[in-house]
Amino acid sequence: MEQLPFAFDNSYARLPPHFFQRVDPTPVAEPRLIEVNRALAEELGIDADRLTAAMLGGNEVPFGAEPLAMAYAGHQFGYFVPQLGDGRAILLGEVIDRNGLRRDIQLKGSGLTAFSRRGDGRAALGPVLREYLVGEAMAAFGIPTTRALAAVTTGQPVLREMPLPGAVLTRVASSHLRVGSFQFFAAREDKEGLKALADYAIARHYPEAAQADKPYRAFLQMVVERQAALIAQWQRVGFIHGVMNTDNCSIAGETIDFGPCAFMDGFDPNKVFSSIDEGGRYAYNNQPRMAQWNLFRLAECLLPLLADTEEDSVAEAELALERYKTAFEEAYLAALRGKLGLLTAQPDDMELAQDFLKLMATEQADFTITFRRLGDETLRHLFADKAVIDDWLTRWSLRLAQEPDRDEERRAVMRRANPAVIPRNHRIEAVIRAAVDNEDFAPFREMLAALKDPSDDHPEFALYQQPPRSEELVLRTFCGT
Repeated sequence: MEQLPFAFDNSYARLPPHFFQRVDPTPVAEPRLIEVNRALAEELGIDADRLTAAMLGGNEVPFGAEPLAMAYAGHQFGYFVPQLGDGRAILLGEVIDRNGLRRDIQLKGSGLTAFSRRGDGRAALGPVLREYLVGEAMAAFGIPTTRALAAVTTGQPVLREMPLPGAVLTRVASSHLRVGSFQFFAAREDKEGLKALADYAIARHYPEAAQADKPYRAFLQMVVERQAALIAQWQRVGFIHGVMNTDNCSIAGETIDFGPCAFMDGFDPNKVFSSIDEGGRYAYNNQPRMAQWNLFRLAECLLPLLADTEEDSVAEAELALERYKTAFEEAYLAALRGKLGLLTAQPDDMELAQDFLKLMATEQADFTITFRRLGDETLRHLFADKAVIDDWLTRWSLRLAQEPDRDEERRAVMRRANPAVIPRNHRIEAVIRAAVDNEDFAPFREMLAALKDPSDDHPEFALYQQPPRSEELVLRTFCGT
């Protein structure tokens, strides 16, 4: 029997009809493959050679797919929108990967759906390349994330501020359930739908919650803990999501929806890149607090399921939510200890790490390079005030003297915690310009190769370790919509 490209095993399509709209992708003029992620295809049990441009562009629906656009709502920059949904993305179906995990296969930029509102249902090439690169970098950093299985050009333009080449991204996720998915049903006071969604989420992502005395509270607390751990990892690598709306907050604890995201160059705790975040709501330092805000919105949705009375439901929600602060602080401190090469715990470790970050902020020191050079004599050259950094380095040396004599292990921990290569904004922009202006995807592929193993120094990719010159700085990033 001929092997099929996808061994679909769909579950979301079995939920009630008002959870989604069944809709096929809209064919495009001339789909052409840019890249297929062969390593990810192998992980998913997919034969990459059977993935065609027509299939990945939406012109052919693969056997076993049940295309649909998911319904959800969301708070966007603090304002609630009761119906959003997949306006330019279509879930083809689900596969079980080689580790036995269920994964969504979604086409992003695949045409109009019932949720497109005033959009065109399409994606421009630049944002598709950005999401591909950043998602693969996050995966290489060991941070839970959606990933790109493939990218194709469509052969037809999309109109934004100007006509731009169109593209479709094939995105893989543990699921596309969001806080906004629960808000959709809560806003309609649809307790039956809310319960069905919560039961589905528990069965798919948190089966151990089903065995708890209070399954829905256990579910909420587990989502809280995963989000806390995720945001701590964002902070570890200087990542700014840019649009942490509730419809961009995955209940599976994955990074999702790479729009105007960016990695910091010079360290500024109040840094904002997104052109639409004028008030700095989703600035770097605000990310932990905004994740907690999103989780409060999830808890509000779940109140009808938590207990029989409103008072008891609120008490149950508070019990689950109070875990966030501790879980984030524990995960963040563990991340900082890794960056400093600390294998054991001491009471003053957070103060030591925060003092280093304050020095970096004062100097606008490059976030990635400064941590990468920790322990290297060239670190001092990154700071104008040598006396201040020398004082901190003395404190750090004294702290290291309290550690067990495991230098090789310490260096390995620091390499993993402090990547040599990140997808710097100016490099991404150069990749996009080459692709959009000249249909040249060689820089895209080279950057993918540089990000494949970001923990080690590779001389052939030294260019990707360099910070931007002043004229190369990218100060604003933009959504793909």
